[in-house]
Amino acid sequence: MTTWQLPDPAATRELGRRLAGVLRAGDRVVLTGDLGAGKTTLTQGIGAGLGVRGQVASPTFIIARAHPNPGSGPDLVHVDAYRLESLAEVDDLDLDSSLEDSVTVVEWGSGLVEGLAEDRLEVRIARPRGGLDTAEEVADAGIRTVTVAAHGPRWEGVDLAAVLGTPAEER
Repeated sequence: MTTWQLPDPAATRELGRRLAGVLRAGDRVVLTGDLGAGKTTLTQGIGAGLGVRGQVASPTFIIARAHPNPGSGPDLVHVDAYRLESLAEVDDLDLDSSLEDSVTVVEWGSGLVEGLAEDRLEVRIARPRGGLDTAEEVADAGIRTVTVAAHGPRWEGVDLAAVLGTPAEER
Protein backbone atom coordinates (compact mmCIF):
# COMPACT_ATOMS: atom_id res chain seq x y z
CA MET A 1 0.00 0.00 0.00
CA THR A 2 1.34 3.42 -0.96
CA THR A 3 0.01 6.86 -0.04
CA TRP A 4 0.22 10.23 -1.77
CA GLN A 5 -0.79 13.70 -0.51
CA LEU A 6 -2.32 15.81 -3.28
CA PRO A 7 -2.88 19.54 -2.75
CA ASP A 8 -5.74 20.12 -5.18
CA PRO A 9 -7.93 18.68 -7.97
CA ALA A 10 -5.28 19.43 -10.61
CA ALA A 11 -2.79 17.23 -8.75
CA THR A 12 -5.47 14.52 -8.47
CA ARG A 13 -6.00 14.62 -12.26
CA GLU A 14 -2.24 14.50 -12.79
CA LEU A 15 -1.92 11.41 -10.57
CA GLY A 16 -4.65 9.78 -12.70
CA ARG A 17 -2.81 10.73 -15.90
CA ARG A 18 0.40 9.16 -14.59
CA LEU A 19 -1.50 6.07 -13.42
CA ALA A 20 -2.84 5.66 -16.97
CA GLY A 21 0.76 5.20 -18.09
CA VAL A 22 0.93 1.83 -16.32
CA LEU A 23 -2.64 0.67 -17.00
CA ARG A 24 -3.42 -1.71 -19.85
CA ALA A 25 -6.43 -3.47 -21.31
CA GLY A 26 -8.02 -5.75 -18.74
CA ASP A 27 -6.98 -3.69 -15.71
CA ARG A 28 -9.52 -2.85 -13.01
CA VAL A 29 -9.34 0.14 -10.69
CA VAL A 30 -11.74 0.30 -7.72
CA LEU A 31 -12.19 3.81 -6.28
CA THR A 32 -13.44 4.48 -2.76
CA GLY A 33 -14.03 7.82 -1.05
CA ASP A 34 -16.70 10.16 0.23
CA LEU A 35 -18.77 12.37 -2.06
CA GLY A 36 -16.51 15.06 -3.45
CA ALA A 37 -13.30 13.27 -2.51
CA GLY A 38 -12.02 13.23 -6.09
CA LYS A 39 -12.95 9.84 -7.58
CA THR A 40 -14.25 11.31 -10.83
CA THR A 41 -11.39 13.82 -10.91
CA LEU A 42 -8.87 10.96 -10.73
CA THR A 43 -10.80 9.13 -13.47
CA GLN A 44 -10.65 12.24 -15.67
CA GLY A 45 -6.88 12.08 -15.38
CA ILE A 46 -6.89 8.38 -16.27
CA GLY A 47 -9.05 9.14 -19.32
CA ALA A 48 -6.70 11.94 -20.41
CA GLY A 49 -3.68 9.69 -19.95
CA LEU A 50 -5.28 6.90 -21.97
CA GLY A 51 -6.29 9.36 -24.70
CA VAL A 52 -9.94 8.35 -24.77
CA ARG A 53 -12.74 10.33 -26.40
CA GLY A 54 -15.57 12.05 -24.61
CA GLN A 55 -15.84 14.03 -21.43
CA VAL A 56 -15.21 11.86 -18.40
CA ALA A 57 -18.00 12.78 -16.00
CA SER A 58 -19.62 10.95 -13.14
CA PRO A 59 -21.82 8.17 -14.57
CA THR A 60 -24.11 8.26 -11.51
CA PHE A 61 -27.40 8.23 -13.39
CA ILE A 62 -26.40 5.98 -16.29
CA ILE A 63 -24.25 3.74 -14.05
CA ALA A 64 -21.67 2.88 -16.74
CA ARG A 65 -20.16 4.92 -19.54
CA ALA A 66 -17.71 3.70 -22.18
CA HIS A 67 -15.08 6.05 -23.58
CA PRO A 68 -13.54 4.69 -26.79
CA ASN A 69 -9.89 5.12 -27.55
CA PRO A 70 -9.42 6.39 -31.13
CA GLY A 71 -5.81 5.20 -31.06
CA SER A 72 -4.28 1.86 -30.26
CA GLY A 73 -4.72 2.05 -26.49
CA PRO A 74 -7.49 0.53 -24.40
CA ASP A 75 -10.94 2.02 -24.01
CA LEU A 76 -12.09 3.29 -20.62
CA VAL A 77 -15.22 1.93 -18.96
CA HIS A 78 -16.25 4.20 -16.09
CA VAL A 79 -18.76 2.69 -13.66
CA ASP A 80 -20.55 4.28 -10.71
CA ALA A 81 -21.73 1.51 -8.39
CA TYR A 82 -23.22 3.89 -5.80
CA ARG A 83 -26.80 2.78 -6.44
CA LEU A 84 -25.95 -0.90 -6.89
CA GLU A 85 -26.62 -3.17 -3.95
CA SER A 86 -25.27 -6.56 -4.98
CA LEU A 87 -22.88 -8.43 -7.23
CA ALA A 88 -25.94 -9.60 -9.18
CA GLU A 89 -26.69 -5.99 -10.11
CA VAL A 90 -23.06 -5.56 -11.17
CA ASP A 91 -23.40 -8.71 -13.32
CA ASP A 92 -26.50 -7.19 -14.95
CA LEU A 93 -24.27 -4.44 -16.36
CA ASP A 94 -22.58 -7.10 -18.54
CA LEU A 95 -19.14 -5.66 -17.88
CA ASP A 96 -17.58 -9.02 -18.70
CA SER A 97 -18.04 -8.26 -22.39
CA SER A 98 -15.63 -5.32 -22.21
CA LEU A 99 -13.37 -6.12 -19.24
CA GLU A 100 -10.52 -7.66 -21.23
CA ASP A 101 -10.42 -4.90 -23.87
CA SER A 102 -10.74 -1.91 -21.56
CA VAL A 103 -9.45 -0.29 -18.43
CA THR A 104 -12.42 -0.45 -16.06
CA VAL A 105 -12.69 2.13 -13.28
CA VAL A 106 -15.43 1.53 -10.71
CA GLU A 107 -16.41 4.28 -8.29
CA TRP A 108 -18.09 3.10 -5.08
CA GLY A 109 -17.14 -0.47 -5.99
CA SER A 110 -15.59 -1.55 -2.71
CA GLY A 111 -17.38 -4.62 -1.39
CA LEU A 112 -19.09 -5.25 -4.74
CA VAL A 113 -16.61 -5.79 -7.55
CA GLU A 114 -13.57 -7.42 -5.99
CA GLY A 115 -14.87 -10.78 -7.22
CA LEU A 116 -14.64 -9.62 -10.83
CA ALA A 117 -10.86 -9.82 -10.85
CA GLU A 118 -8.03 -11.08 -8.68
CA ASP A 119 -5.85 -8.41 -10.29
CA ARG A 120 -6.92 -4.89 -9.41
CA LEU A 121 -5.86 -1.60 -7.93
CA GLU A 122 -7.87 -0.36 -4.98
CA VAL A 123 -7.64 3.40 -4.61
CA ARG A 124 -8.96 5.15 -1.51
CA ILE A 125 -9.29 8.94 -1.65
CA ALA A 126 -9.82 10.89 1.55
CA ARG A 127 -10.39 14.60 1.92
CA PRO A 128 -10.75 16.45 5.23
CA ARG A 129 -14.28 17.48 6.18
CA GLY A 130 -15.67 19.78 8.86
CA GLY A 131 -14.02 20.82 12.09
CA LEU A 132 -11.69 23.30 10.41
CA ASP A 133 -10.68 25.79 13.10
CA THR A 134 -7.60 27.59 11.85
CA ALA A 135 -6.70 29.42 8.64
CA GLU A 136 -4.08 26.72 7.99
CA GLU A 137 -6.69 23.96 8.32
CA VAL A 138 -8.97 25.80 5.89
CA ALA A 139 -6.08 26.23 3.42
CA ASP A 140 -5.27 22.52 3.68
CA ALA A 141 -8.90 21.42 3.19
CA GLY A 142 -8.28 20.76 -0.48
CA ILE A 143 -5.59 18.19 0.28
CA ARG A 144 -6.50 14.67 -0.69
CA THR A 145 -4.84 11.59 0.72
CA VAL A 146 -4.72 8.89 -1.94
CA THR A 147 -3.83 5.35 -0.95
CA VAL A 148 -3.25 2.72 -3.62
CA ALA A 149 -3.19 -0.99 -2.87
CA ALA A 150 -2.27 -3.42 -5.64
CA HIS A 151 -3.78 -6.92 -5.64
CA GLY A 152 -2.92 -9.96 -7.73
CA PRO A 153 -0.06 -11.22 -9.87
CA ARG A 154 -0.55 -8.49 -12.51
CA TRP A 155 0.86 -5.93 -10.09
CA GLU A 156 3.78 -7.97 -8.72
CA GLY A 157 6.99 -6.11 -9.48
CA VAL A 158 5.20 -2.93 -10.63
CA ASP A 159 6.77 0.02 -8.83
CA LEU A 160 3.84 2.39 -8.53
CA ALA A 161 5.97 4.97 -6.70
CA ALA A 162 8.30 5.13 -9.71
CA VAL A 163 5.36 5.70 -12.06
CA LEU A 164 3.27 7.97 -9.86
CA GLY A 165 5.95 9.94 -8.04
CA THR A 166 7.25 9.97 -4.49
CA PRO A 167 4.65 8.78 -1.98
CA ALA A 168 3.77 10.92 1.04
CA GLU A 169 5.45 8.61 3.54
CA GLU A 170 8.82 9.04 1.80
CA ARG A 171 8.78 12.86 1.64
